[in-house]
Amino acid sequence: MTTRTFMVTGASSGIGRACVDELVRTGAHVWATVRSDADEKAILRDHPRAVRVLRMDLSDPDSVRAAGEQVVANGPLDGLVNNAATPMPGPLEYMPLADFRRQLEINLTGHLAVTQEVLPALHLAAQQGRSARIVQVGSIIGRIAGTTHGPYQISKFGVVGLTDSLRAELAPFGIKVVLIEPGAVATKTWTKMAAAFAELQDTLPAAAQEKYAYQIATARTAARRTAQRGLSPSRPAKVIVKALTAPHPRPRYLVGLDAHLGALAARLPDRLRYRLTAAKA
Repeated sequence: MTTRTFMVTGASSGIGRACVDELVRTGAHVWATVRSDADEKAILRDHPRAVRVLRMDLSDPDSVRAAGEQVVANGPLDGLVNNAATPMPGPLEYMPLADFRRQLEINLTGHLAVTQEVLPALHLAAQQGRSARIVQVGSIIGRIAGTTHGPYQISKFGVVGLTDSLRAELAPFGIKVVLIEPGAVATKTWTKMAAAFAELQDTLPAAAQEKYAYQIATARTAARRTAQRGLSPSRPAKVIVKALTAPHPRPRYLVGLDAHLGALAARLPDRLRYRLTAAKA
């Protein structure tokens, strides 16, 4: 049997790293993207034969292009996992537009950039009769928004549209596109989110700190709680591997009880949903 080959972005920790581990256990070869020497050494220490590490930063088009060229030069690609993302919290009223653009550049535009670069290898796999897949790692907050996570939530809403558009366009070529929507997962994303909320106290104008104090404090507490009590990254990783390898994957997979509850809340009448998600102070 031909060894399957996959690419996972944001593989240094969390869902991405867990996904690499799960894929290696299936006997697959994995291209894993990271940004630091330490992360590269850690993956190669654990998977010296099954993983090839690519140094890539989604905010650096040259690094994305170089990574894509390496993958395409090595033949067919059975699946791409667009996982890499970064959090950037804060009230939208005071969000610097440069920061907002960077959030979308990494979490949304970056996913399309990687996809464009490796699509020739995915097309080749499909042409050879292999089950080519793209798995987009979204979030339940791509269905229902709250407060002070605006840029991150907006990027995840965008991932939904990107996934649906790619699914429609690539269907005639035999490439399936799947969206994974986890709930709260205990990853570095939420640790970074909690730290970013702490930094807001130093960067926001005094008027903003006073106006949004309650919302920021509530969100900061929730981020710390998620970092400690969220799902193990292995839970969504197992679902991602299923989406990559099942004969007939579903278009969307919810992961976690809170994701299922969030999906139900997103279907509530608009006014009721808005009352549930609106800030209380």
